Amino acid sequence: MIYRRVALIGLGLIAGSIALAAKRRGLAREVVGTARTAETRATAARIGLVDRVTETAVEAVEGAELVILCVPVGAMEAVAREIGPKLAPGTVVSDVGSVKQAVTDAVAPHLPEGAVFIPAHPLAGTEHSGPESGFATLFENRFCVLTPHDAPRDEVARYRQFWEGMGANVDEMDPAHHDRVLAVTSHVPHLIAYTMVGVADDLRRVTNSEVIKYSAAGFRDFTRIAASDPTMWRDVFLNNTGATLEILGRFTEELFALQRAVRKGDGEHLHDYFTRTRAIRRGILEAGQDTDAPDFGRVKKD
Repeated sequence: MIYRRVALIGLGLIAGSIALAAKRRGLAREVVGTARTAETRATAARIGLVDRVTETAVEAVEGAELVILCVPVGAMEAVAREIGPKLAPGTVVSDVGSVKQAVTDAVAPHLPEGAVFIPAHPLAGTEHSGPESGFATLFENRFCVLTPHDAPRDEVARYRQFWEGMGANVDEMDPAHHDRVLAVTSHVPHLIAYTMVGVADDLRRVTNSEVIKYSAAGFRDFTRIAASDPTMWRDVFLNNTGATLEILGRFTEELFALQRAVRKGDGEHLHDYFTRTRAIRRGILEAGQDTDAPDFGRVKKD
């Protein structure tokens, strides 16, 4: 056991997976949870997602050694302001947001002296959301990035052990660097997926649903990404504007270059480009972050 009581604010995919993994692996004696809506709280209680469901965040954090904010980035500040006065000295506060600098700026000012703030981002998820979408193996062999905010090293080591206990590979980064890296690996790819599916939806109106009927694997994967929680992704883009626009600018330059190559019939340029980008896929497979299995690495819930 690493923490006696863990409080989860928000009970969606990530929180649910944390609860299930922490209990299965004996990382917490008690997991308490709460959510904004009564419907979500009722569902979590019905399926036994956590040991105890509370109506408010203030009730959830009472006596907790670890509090994890599992709410959209845009809601982090309000939650921190609400629970801050009720946190006991020494309480570790973390989050699971996809943006780290904005979360640090929003949450840290509302935490009392003596609280330990260790922002985190588990790089894991599915297109599903809600309390029934979590599963205990979600974090296995996935990375969790910590961006400690002046936290004591012993507390960082303890929290690292918590994530490693759930099967994650843990790294540390500066918040701004994290946001730039994730703009490349996650944020802009999601924006591109949303755009491509939007274009296809417009075309579908003309082609009498043939876009859906004849979808190949590439488009199907775009739709999987574009099915992600719209509130979460809205907040990601609103809170990682600089890095997102920088990478979008570079993407646009690359797209124009490919457009010219297609227009001019420059097969050599296209072949060289595709050969270089193919190596990225091989690197992901070698790093164990996906599989070349026909199901594209999708894992069934347990």
